[in-house]
Amino acid sequence: QVQLVESGGGLVQAGGSLRLSCVASGSTFSSYHMGWFRQVPGKEREFVARISSSGASRYYDDDVKGRFTISRDNAKNTVYLQMSSLKFEDTAVYYCAADRQGRWQLRALPQSYDDWGQGTQVTVSS
Repeated sequence: QVQLVESGGGLVQAGGSLRLSCVASGSTFSSYHMGWFRQVPGKEREFVARISSSGASRYYDDDVKGRFTISRDNAKNTVYLQMSSLKFEDTAVYYCAADRQGRWQLRALPQSYDDWGQGTQVTVSS
């Protein structure tokens, strides 16, 4: 099991930027594919972005493509989500997640991830 801890959330005005971080425990972080999801009350958790274990491949939901960037630093056991041009609709709790088994075809589904952080709130004021 992997322990994941997110940070970097907060309140930001529309059009602003935030960078989320997620630190993972353990020594095998570089073998995990990592994802970011978000959730608002009353709605299902939705896919935001995913990065391969090496960082060579990245995927984004269409709603965030061109505005968000996922990256990772395997030496620091950390995955990042740089969010720019934020919109009110980006308001949510953001979660990072680890896929330890490489479920690429189902990469946008929460059930394809084995471990989750506790989440960090992002609030965008309009």
